[in-house]
Amino acid sequence: MRIAVAGLHTECSTYNPVLAREADFRVLRGPSMLKNAYFDFLTHFPAEFVTILHARAIAGGPVERAIYERWKGEILDGLMAAGTLDGVYLALHGAMFVEGMFDAEGDLIAAVRGVVGPDVLIAASYDLHGNISQRIVDNLDMFSTYRTAPHIDIQDTMRRSVTMLVRALRTGVRPFLVWAPVPVLLPGERTSTQDEPARTFYTTIHEAEEPTGIWDASFQVGYVWADEPRATACALVTGTDGAAMELAATTLAQGYWDVREQFVFGPKTGSIEECVDWAMAATTGPAVIAESGDNPTGGGVGDRAEVLSALLAKGAQGVVFAGIMDAAATEAAHAAGVGGTIEASIGGSLDPSSAPAEVTAEVVFLLEAAEPRLREAVLRIDGVDLVVTARRRPFHNIEDFSRLGLDPRTAKILVVKSGYLSPDLGPLANPSLMALSPGVVDQFVERLERKHKGVPQYPFDKDFAWSPEVIASARARG
Repeated sequence: MRIAVAGLHTECSTYNPVLAREADFRVLRGPSMLKNAYFDFLTHFPAEFVTILHARAIAGGPVERAIYERWKGEILDGLMAAGTLDGVYLALHGAMFVEGMFDAEGDLIAAVRGVVGPDVLIAASYDLHGNISQRIVDNLDMFSTYRTAPHIDIQDTMRRSVTMLVRALRTGVRPFLVWAPVPVLLPGERTSTQDEPARTFYTTIHEAEEPTGIWDASFQVGYVWADEPRATACALVTGTDGAAMELAATTLAQGYWDVREQFVFGPKTGSIEECVDWAMAATTGPAVIAESGDNPTGGGVGDRAEVLSALLAKGAQGVVFAGIMDAAATEAAHAAGVGGTIEASIGGSLDPSSAPAEVTAEVVFLLEAAEPRLREAVLRIDGVDLVVTARRRPFHNIEDFSRLGLDPRTAKILVVKSGYLSPDLGPLANPSLMALSPGVVDQFVERLERKHKGVPQYPFDKDFAWSPEVIASARARG
């Protein structure tokens, strides 16, 4: 069996003013994809994989239209050049927003279907913060999504999707999709599977797969910072037994609706000033402050300096802050060298709504890189060791700090631009604090401007009744 592999994987806040361009993506092409750790699991399957292109970036702003069209064209050309195909596997995120286009994944999947025709099976995998549309459902045969947030089951999900595709091709059985949109759209920080009620909800999803005829049961939380019509929670079920699938989708959709008001933030939350005060007063450590409104892995710009300003104003000591994207400050640090001093205006270089911090800083560490855009530096500003970077990036792993000569475990206060904490940093937090800070991934989602919300939707609307409606894919309907 011959299976083509491709995908475009990113998450885009429509409130983010900074376009995602080619340099922001890690691009894999051709046979080398199978040698990459992200896709090497494919070699375990009894199939020939025709690897075409996969582009992946951390969350950010809308994708530049020209690069999307070029990559889409490259994928379609690769499919046409591949010859006879039995299946296609698309590794996607699901919350890509291309400038000037709603439903980018729907556009891509429909174009793939148009090239390979109705007889070739298409499977996709998604992040649970992706968004779904009828167009997407109508052009897929199989679907699976993550069941953990923070995401520790990425490759498990990819394997589930490919396993279904190989199963279908081996047996000749053709599954289909049904889905049930749920008018709820909450941020990932309120729906982490480490906390209730999401923890119980997601650990019981597999129970829907027990009846014969259900291959996969998935549930999308959706992506709240995309102002587009398809942004919503939903249940999706892959299988062959329409009645069992409808029951499973109905049960999942109703179950999520029933607990919608129970979703709350896991860590202690407060304003920037409150979180800084709590961290400074803590008798345990490290106190970890997650600056949620500027979280680059949620779509934030990553260059706001309000938390830095608050720490400096209050004289905080023993702080490790990673990090703020500021190309000019990073270059100034590299020009000054370790031990040098720079005068810098930190932050606000990309997000015009952010006020920079004017500082005098000692350069204590420089991370050299082959390209200037990959450079990083550690600046000491009074009691704060601040990481500045030439590009947007998160700091989620211990290694991200140790390569800069920093140890987050010994800090009194650790600040990261994040929502829920990563598996590396979460266990360190003592206490764990989330600053409900300003930014393009504002956790106060009720105050977001929603121009394209087509139906009443919780939490933007509260007083409306709803019951599940299950919709089959066009391929299921014949």
